[in-house]
Amino acid sequence: MRVVKLVSFLVLSLVFACNSAKKERSLNEVSKFNIENILKNNVEKIKTVAQTYTRFDSFPRHVNKNNTQWSFVKTTDWCSGFYPGMLWYAYEYSGDEGLKKQAVNFTEPLKVIAYSSARNHDIGFQLYCSYGNGYRLTGNQNYKEVLLAAADTLATLYNPKVGSILSWPSQIKRYKHNTIIDNMMNLELLFWAAKNGGDKSLYNIAKSHAEQTMKHLVREDGSAFHVGSFDIETGAFLQGYTHQGYANESMWARGQGWGIYGFAMAYRETGDSNFLNTAIKLSDKFLERLPEDGIPFWDFDDPKIPNVPKDASAAAVAACGLMELSGLVQDEKLKSKYFNAGKTLVENLSSSAYLSHAKNDALLLHSTGNHPKNKEMDVPIIYADYYYMEALLRLKKLENI
Repeated sequence: MRVVKLVSFLVLSLVFACNSAKKERSLNEVSKFNIENILKNNVEKIKTVAQTYTRFDSFPRHVNKNNTQWSFVKTTDWCSGFYPGMLWYAYEYSGDEGLKKQAVNFTEPLKVIAYSSARNHDIGFQLYCSYGNGYRLTGNQNYKEVLLAAADTLATLYNPKVGSILSWPSQIKRYKHNTIIDNMMNLELLFWAAKNGGDKSLYNIAKSHAEQTMKHLVREDGSAFHVGSFDIETGAFLQGYTHQGYANESMWARGQGWGIYGFAMAYRETGDSNFLNTAIKLSDKFLERLPEDGIPFWDFDDPKIPNVPKDASAAAVAACGLMELSGLVQDEKLKSKYFNAGKTLVENLSSSAYLSHAKNDALLLHSTGNHPKNKEMDVPIIYADYYYMEALLRLKKLENI
């Protein structure tokens, strides 16, 4: 009996020591977090990789397993705007003219999207991330004209009977009129255009879309459907379901992040307190369900957790949304809550578990694109890097205030 007790004690001691070591390593990594160093290293890596590119009509999207370099997509891909946007962020921090030149080189081929018929609902991702950041940093009037044209093109997908912008126009015969939670992010282009010389109806379209998303895609418990389906003729809501999540009623991690950021932005642009309350509701649900290491699994309700992929992109998007929200709420406790939550996500992404370092050309590891279709599984993805850079810059600005 004494031997058994001694063995049990030794086993428990070993487990305690291992857990303590893990916690100590985690605390040490957080204590070593230095935003300036992280940004400098990221910018240097972005610059080094960008210097190898001479073809500007193809855009990094993901790094395949067992590869070190980005795989590229065409101008029409929904992710085409993230890489030029990330170059603009790198230029914003560094002032490096070489980075600016590459940002221009990768931005300007996307102009065609603004002057073509709307092939998808992601024109905001494609052009506001690229041309939008470019215009913000340079004041180039040609960029402004492209953005205004892009907003008009996006608005052609609006269905007044439904009150929202059509998602996946190429799939309308199969899926009716869809509105996806991701599309909250594309509204910023419309809000911006309405304030900067575009038609004032663009504001109404964006607000209506946010209202319909809030009413039908945000569930009572604070989680969100990925997709809402509507009758094209009557505008009636048909059902909520998923396309990229585990199940119709599950909480897809990146979709929750899109909702947090999108509704915070909608409140900033409209002052409608319902949008603010929705952003708070989505944020609280996201934070309540985060796992111990602070980075979400690809879907919070996958029954195989913890043996499923993480999604660093969801963490990066949510970090930006939480920091946006922290600047909008009036209560000081809530300000601190959402700021600290956003900062913690950034710190966790900046740990050795998620930073790519020399493993490949990306900044972050462990994102998940479309799990149900087994696409982009546990790999670096460009929008994770884009929102990670945005989150770092947001954090730097907020901490300098």
